[in-house]
Amino acid sequence: MTDVPPDPYALPVVEAARDVAASRLFRIEQLELRFDNGVRRTYERLPARGRQAVIVVAIDDTGQVQLVQEYAAGLHRYQLTLPKGTAEANETLEAAAVRELREEVGLGARTLTYLRRLNIAPSHMGFTIHVVLAQGLYPAPLEGDEPEPLVVVPWPLQEIDALFLHEQFDEARAIAALQLARLRLAQGAPFANTETPARALANA
Repeated sequence: MTDVPPDPYALPVVEAARDVAASRLFRIEQLELRFDNGVRRTYERLPARGRQAVIVVAIDDTGQVQLVQEYAAGLHRYQLTLPKGTAEANETLEAAAVRELREEVGLGARTLTYLRRLNIAPSHMGFTIHVVLAQGLYPAPLEGDEPEPLVVVPWPLQEIDALFLHEQFDEARAIAALQLARLRLAQGAPFANTETPARALANA
């Protein structure tokens, strides 16, 4: 394994931080930073809001990945993706993964395997999402909060390469999650991560 060199600099010092805009879902924070070499810069970011999020790679006994087709407001179109969502108050990530799978796909899971945490646009966002592999699926529908029923699209795991080229499947989080799941299924070994599965599957 290739060694990664240590961080070359000390973290920038946050000399000031203030909110410059906020909505029901997002908060924009302005940071006044002083870098290790004395250079000062102003950065803006969307910090994490406290609750953890999960994305679920659910594979049934026939080797089919459970995708959903849903409306993506950021792009104003429908796209293929994986079940995902935010943990509710006092809900573990494990429980959140099962709930989202039941609400969006109508299936429960007997086995959950934590894969790793992913960050999203780290230069500007503090958001992270946890990838969970779900197996041993069984019918267990649960009413969710989607504005319209999601269309479930089973996709053979052996044809994932074709899915990666599909024009409706271009969400980076979903692509990364599927690759992690495929590696885990092929290698059987856990991934290195900044958190242990026990801690990651607990409410932060």
